[in-house]
Amino acid sequence: MYGAHLYQEGGQPAPAAAISQADLLRATFSFCGEGRRVTCIVDGDTFWLSGERIRIADIDTPEINPPRCEEERVKGEAAKRRLYELLNAGPFSLIVGTRDEDQYGRKLRTVVRDGRSIGEILVGEGLARRWDGARRSWCG
Repeated sequence: MYGAHLYQEGGQPAPAAAISQADLLRATFSFCGEGRRVTCIVDGDTFWLSGERIRIADIDTPEINPPRCEEERVKGEAAKRRLYELLNAGPFSLIVGTRDEDQYGRKLRTVVRDGRSIGEILVGEGLARRWDGARRSWCG
């Protein structure tokens, strides 16, 4: 479906710098609720696109289900709302990194618009951290 432009000849993932095509993906996202998830936002770093669960690979955002403290919940909800705004703002691309999936079956992707990581936008706004392989507390 949408992954065809994310691979180089030979089936290897293309590094972000090698992707020269325009952003081709566009969707109207809602917030995920109960029931079937198709195209919606779960939290600040996880969303569904056309029935596929995507984890933004280059960031970590505060948890909202369940949060470990009120500070984490508030910041997590803000990250979720901001991701909703960013994904609905126009076309984007999904870049495959070194791993295709995480241990929960989510597709690991960097989300890019106009050559800029949406994850980095969230980091710059204080709503996410760069993913370094370890979860750290957002509380106090």
